[in-house]
Amino acid sequence: MANTIYHEHFTNPIIFFIASVLVLESFTTTTALVWSNTQPPTSPGHRTGKCTEKERQALLHFKSYIHYDPRGLLTTWTPGEEEKAATNDCCYWSGVTCNNHSRVTSLELSDGFLEGKISPSLLNFSYLNYLDLSSNWFNGTIPMFIGSMTQLRYLYLGWNDFSGIIPSELGNLTNLQELSLESLSSCTVENLDWLSHLSQLDNLVMSGISLGKVDNWVNMILSLRKLSYLGLNACDLSHVMHPYSYSYVNSSFSSSIVTLSLSDNNLNSSMYHWLFPLTSNALVELDLSGNMLDEIPKYLGNLCGLTYLHFGGNLMPIKLPDFLSNLSGCTSVTLQYLDASYSEFTGSLSDDIQKFSSLEDLELSNNQLHGTISEKVWQLPMLRTLDVSSSFLKGAISENIEKSNILYVNLSNNSLEGVPLEAHMSNISSIEDIDLSSCKLGPRFPKWIQTMKNLSSIDLANTQISDKITEDFWNTWPSRLRYLNIAFNNITGTITDMFSNFDPHSSTIDLSSNNFYGHIPNVPSRLNNLDLSKNNLSGQIFFLCQIVDGSLKFLDLSHNAFTGPIPDCLWHFTELKILSLGYNNLSGRLPTSIKFLINLEVLSLYNNNFSGKLPLSLKNFTQLTFLNLGANKFSGYVPGWIGERLSRLYALILTSNKFTGTIPSHLCRLLYLQILDLSMNKIQGTIPSCLSNLTSMVQVIAVNQNVHSFNLSLAYVDRSMIKWQGNLREFSITLELVKIINLSSNNLTGKIPDKLTDLHKLVALDLSMNALVGEIPSKIGQMKELLILDLSRNNLRGGLPSSMSQMTLLNYLDVSYNSLSGRIPSGTQLQTFEPSRYIGNAGLCGLPLSKYCPGDKELEGPPITREHVGDGEDVDDLQRWYYVGGATGFVAGFWMVCIALLVNRRGRHAFFHFMNSLENWVYVKVMVFTARLRRVSHP
Repeated sequence: MANTIYHEHFTNPIIFFIASVLVLESFTTTTALVWSNTQPPTSPGHRTGKCTEKERQALLHFKSYIHYDPRGLLTTWTPGEEEKAATNDCCYWSGVTCNNHSRVTSLELSDGFLEGKISPSLLNFSYLNYLDLSSNWFNGTIPMFIGSMTQLRYLYLGWNDFSGIIPSELGNLTNLQELSLESLSSCTVENLDWLSHLSQLDNLVMSGISLGKVDNWVNMILSLRKLSYLGLNACDLSHVMHPYSYSYVNSSFSSSIVTLSLSDNNLNSSMYHWLFPLTSNALVELDLSGNMLDEIPKYLGNLCGLTYLHFGGNLMPIKLPDFLSNLSGCTSVTLQYLDASYSEFTGSLSDDIQKFSSLEDLELSNNQLHGTISEKVWQLPMLRTLDVSSSFLKGAISENIEKSNILYVNLSNNSLEGVPLEAHMSNISSIEDIDLSSCKLGPRFPKWIQTMKNLSSIDLANTQISDKITEDFWNTWPSRLRYLNIAFNNITGTITDMFSNFDPHSSTIDLSSNNFYGHIPNVPSRLNNLDLSKNNLSGQIFFLCQIVDGSLKFLDLSHNAFTGPIPDCLWHFTELKILSLGYNNLSGRLPTSIKFLINLEVLSLYNNNFSGKLPLSLKNFTQLTFLNLGANKFSGYVPGWIGERLSRLYALILTSNKFTGTIPSHLCRLLYLQILDLSMNKIQGTIPSCLSNLTSMVQVIAVNQNVHSFNLSLAYVDRSMIKWQGNLREFSITLELVKIINLSSNNLTGKIPDKLTDLHKLVALDLSMNALVGEIPSKIGQMKELLILDLSRNNLRGGLPSSMSQMTLLNYLDVSYNSLSGRIPSGTQLQTFEPSRYIGNAGLCGLPLSKYCPGDKELEGPPITREHVGDGEDVDDLQRWYYVGGATGFVAGFWMVCIALLVNRRGRHAFFHFMNSLENWVYVKVMVFTARLRRVSHP
């Protein structure tokens, strides 16, 4: 098995989702800063006595309504005894704050996952002004009695399981300054008239609650003259028929809102007429992301206080030059943060950007931008972050990049070329992080990158570099690198003393998929991730003993020519999650120190020469999800502790070893197991019927088990060789689609268990080349997801069950060389397989075999009809010309593509890189489509 680090650069839906979460997290952080001064005191000051008995009993009554407290938030809330003052004094209970007179003023019980209802005992706290019950599992309706707690100034009820109508009694809380009802998606709002009574309200969050039927909600908001923070994300605002009435509000009134968030409401540009009264020069942050906006009004460009503008995720075409032009009023002087990523911006990054002199962070990734990057971008005096990745920008990167003050640059996934005059560049001092992956920097290695002496992160993956480096190449790097990725290029040469230039605290090195050769002399003592896979490196791997700090999490040395044993110095690898050493010439027994790798999630040693029994210490690897020891020389029994202790396994691959004994029934406990490959060993005995307990082969219980994420740009995808339709095939991204049992090429005896047919989600079952007897289970037809069924070369008897006609997705069938008899069920896809899939069964008859069944008059195929087309030419002639024309077109097209790829090296590299990543996905999808087509063609 081989494994690869994938640097997604936000190009797929999973990474887009993660990026969206981070944007929301950033927005939440801003909210937290706004509200930071509202937190209650953490401990009571000088108090005249302990809490009153009335309030203590009220707290205990509140606790009695809680039936689930997983974090033990209320464990200190106990009746206690009189002599135990600390226990008896409720002012010392967790989440409780009292004033100097020992009266409860604050209950802060957020993030406790408390489940239950809210007790009316809260009414007994006459001094309570702060109540935070957010991020729990409180259910039922929001109690109307909360409206009687008129002393409240801060009320947070968001992120709970409340349902029903938001009570209008909340309007009685006239002292309320902050109100959060965020993410109460099961709650409804009939009207917002009650809001107008909350004249002291400063912060209001109702994100996630549908306001789609609330007319004139803008007027209600404008009546709150002190409101500075308003969060209405995902509130169905696009459904409101009449959001604003001009007759209700004094036109001279200016909004006081400082932060306004209206993201994910599916709003179009018609919303700008009611947004206008909510904006003023007081507005500092505006979030319009996740909508359907195709323009921005000029009045937003005249907001002289606007500092942060979130416009990402708008899925309507909009020209970037027009967008910048409409913001070019006084907003252009104050704007510091502009995020318009994951949108449909077109046009170029033009000179208009020079007007935004205060801009510090410009995020324009994943758009439809084209043309070149304006030289003015590099001249923005305050710009620190520039991200224009994943668009269609082209041209050369300007040498003026060395004069900028930018710290972080991401130009990846564009058609940009290297700096043409790099010889003039010698003093780039500011840039610390640069990402140019999937640009067109080659064929020579860009020397100007190495002039950036402050660089700490470099990503040049898949940049079409095809160059041979010299030994002094490694000595010219900055001395504080923490991240280097030059994977997926064609770089050749030896690796000498590069590793001494890395940050001593943490670093990631990815040199995979190149042509490096020779031995590895040394590595940094502190590494987080190391990927040297898919090169031509050789020698022993004792350099691993130099990594002694204990922070290594990812190690991939697969697809090289390393030799010798795994060194017995793995004591410091306690944080390691991925260990991939497949496709080398490593040998010997697994070292004793492997027992320290207790946090491993992936252990892949496929296709080496390891030998001996599996160490008992592997049973402590309880985090393992993927175990591939195939194609080695391991021996002994298949350990039962695999099923007892490694409960998270989804893949167990022990193929092509020397295992003996029987299949342990303990494996039946692996509820997540969806790949079981024990083929090509010396295993004997019967097939355990309890394999039907493998829950993941019966129903879908997990997703993306084969993807291990480390951060936004670094993910590891499991890879494995799987026997598929009689041939070995490597799966990676699509590995999660494979649910397979392969027990072939062993010495198994007995019958095929009937209960095995309960594995309804199995897609491949291979029991070939054993000594199985008895009949094929009659209910095998209920395994309707099977694409592959191989029962060949056994001693099975009887007929093919008629239920097999229900296996409409079956794409590969082999029952050859058994003792089967009777008619092959007709009228199904079973007639479409090659006769060779049935040979060696003297008693079988019927199509597609040439042997008559008793009672058959003649063996006929489907009737052939000859239809005529309008000009008298019959279908056979038409088909003949169709094939001639198709063949001619194919040959011409094929050679045109080949010549183009031979001439255009960059096109060739991009083409095959794309095809390599697409191959497995297309293969599985075509298999399913073909099976469905066969089902339609042969009902």
